[in-house]
Amino acid sequence: MTIASIREVEVDYAGRGKALGPFSLAVREGEIVSLVGPSGCGKSTALRLLAGLEAPTGGEALRRPAPGEAAVVFQAPTLAPWLSARANAALPLELAGTPRRPAREKADAALARVGLAGAENARPGQLSGGMAMRVSLARALTTEPRLLLLDEPFAALDEITRRALADDVLALWAQSRPAIVFVTHNVEEAVYMASRVVVMTRGPGRIAGETPVAGPIPRQPGFRTSEAFRQTVELVSGLLAQGMAA
Repeated sequence: MTIASIREVEVDYAGRGKALGPFSLAVREGEIVSLVGPSGCGKSTALRLLAGLEAPTGGEALRRPAPGEAAVVFQAPTLAPWLSARANAALPLELAGTPRRPAREKADAALARVGLAGAENARPGQLSGGMAMRVSLARALTTEPRLLLLDEPFAALDEITRRALADDVLALWAQSRPAIVFVTHNVEEAVYMASRVVVMTRGPGRIAGETPVAGPIPRQPGFRTSEAFRQTVELVSGLLAQGMAA
């Protein structure tokens, strides 16, 4: 069943011109979709449409999740610097009216899920970039979303941390299986993270093509060096080259 979709959407910004479209994307319950394309093609705009944070100029955006059942993680952790990791993770629940104690108990459980048990009282300034992103992920998980939207969440991190967090996200997906849309400009990361990769043209973004990704999720050791992975990376790279020339 489709949990969210955008159909023939277009987005025009006054004074800046057309940013996206026509563009269509349907996301099924429990699937992981990577959205990859060149800088400025409208990947983040498409994500905001799916999240309901923005309305299209034309076309339609449809979302099945009820309020609170979709969560967005941005490239920057966007944590409140004066709050602890626990309080940051609990914030969506408390803003929705959940009493403080149960909200923070859920926050502690979410922090443990992302490997931050024991760091509940740390403030953002005391955390590394990778740890701050884990708090941002925990904050998204506290609401137990059916739709998780990730907007280049690893872009500012070093390669080792990126790979570790990629595996963490896939392990978290295996526990509750939300639908995930993962935006990136990194082709290998797009293939590693998803069961389906959608490639966009240069802006205003349209569909250049898409391809399924074989193999179980979470990924098995050595997946990045497998022939299937390398072939899919080359296929996506070819679609991306076509999209940039379109």
